[in-house]
Amino acid sequence: MAHNPDIYLLYEYMEKVPFTVRMKVCLDAPVDAELLTEAAQEAIGRLPYFSVKVGLDAGENYTLEHNDRPVAVLPEKDERLTLGSEAVNGHLVAITYRDDCVWFNYSHTFCGAMGGLFWVKATVYQYMTKKYGPLEAPKDIKLPGTPVTEGELYFPDADKLPDDEPISRYEGGDCNLQLPRMLKYLFNPFARDCYYYQIEIPAGDFMEYAAGIDGSPNTILTAMMFKVCSHLFKEKEGTFLSGRVSADYRKDIGANASYRDFVRFIHVKYEWSMKDESVQKLNMRARGALIRQNQPELSYERFRRLDKAHQGIDAQPNLKAKKKFASQNSTFRSDPRDTYTISYVGQTDWGGMEAHIKSFYTITDGDLMIEVNALKDIFCITFQLINKDPKPLDLFCELLKQEGLPYKVSERYTRHMPKIKLP
Repeated sequence: MAHNPDIYLLYEYMEKVPFTVRMKVCLDAPVDAELLTEAAQEAIGRLPYFSVKVGLDAGENYTLEHNDRPVAVLPEKDERLTLGSEAVNGHLVAITYRDDCVWFNYSHTFCGAMGGLFWVKATVYQYMTKKYGPLEAPKDIKLPGTPVTEGELYFPDADKLPDDEPISRYEGGDCNLQLPRMLKYLFNPFARDCYYYQIEIPAGDFMEYAAGIDGSPNTILTAMMFKVCSHLFKEKEGTFLSGRVSADYRKDIGANASYRDFVRFIHVKYEWSMKDESVQKLNMRARGALIRQNQPELSYERFRRLDKAHQGIDAQPNLKAKKKFASQNSTFRSDPRDTYTISYVGQTDWGGMEAHIKSFYTITDGDLMIEVNALKDIFCITFQLINKDPKPLDLFCELLKQEGLPYKVSERYTRHMPKIKLP
């Protein structure tokens, strides 16, 4: 690979789909801005792959150059940050805070949730040890003064991965029922910030429920969101509803410890005739789809397609051509269209920090997009919509009641996803 693998998503950047992420950590006490600023600089010093600024070389390729300026730590102002701008010292990461909450804002280009947690945990840990004294560290913490490992930086060679044919593939095709909602959003500049709600479900209740129906957070939420969407969308002959489940495939390609983003999607197709089935039965259908598509061969195939797209971008003669090629050969945009998305990274190990963390939410782009984080005591669900219509949320909460699951739901928040300034 001629260029840094972390640059390529930048070529797909759009004003309304900026490929940025926000992680929101709510603490048990108001944020001390001075301590947070100190902690932020200490943590980023251990993570040089995040301490970068975007450049453009003579061949009009994006580059990521070391940025030795401080990471911006700013008050949260209910407006969109611009990563890469002078306001954030040129970084593709920035921190904002208000009251007892801290937002970690970053470009999706070099990492997703798994890699983003490297930065979030390191910063929060430095902050908390300054505020509270020594705390038990998570096993995967990246502490200042420790070396960056080969595993963190690992990026596979596509030519060395097996090329065995998978046993089966998803052949369900596109679900186009979502298109009218998305087109309305894309052409409406007043909706582009989008909205989300925070839902808390006690972990004990949720896992007891999961055990009772032989499910997992991914399969249960996939089943529940089908029930929601079957009431939200009108049934049309020849159509179906489908959900996508984010699947981290780093283990399949030997990149277990990498900060980089290796995600593909598992698709679950539901027919309209299934809308009156129980959550338990729908959950079993989702389990079957996950089992059939959870094949390392599909991961190898996904990575080879990604590598081919990168090489194709490199081959283009100028920036305009590179952006056009990237948009036409995007691994994300070429995935089947689904009605909704479920993304769950598993329970996060916070070590002794968890005693001071009230909640933890991931905020991303997309409609009917469910982001899930788990603390020991609660599941923190970010229920994301592209408009102010609360009907999908109401349907979801009503289903939680029907299934006997206790929950708390917040007011509506605006997402304020960061933009990116590029050369």
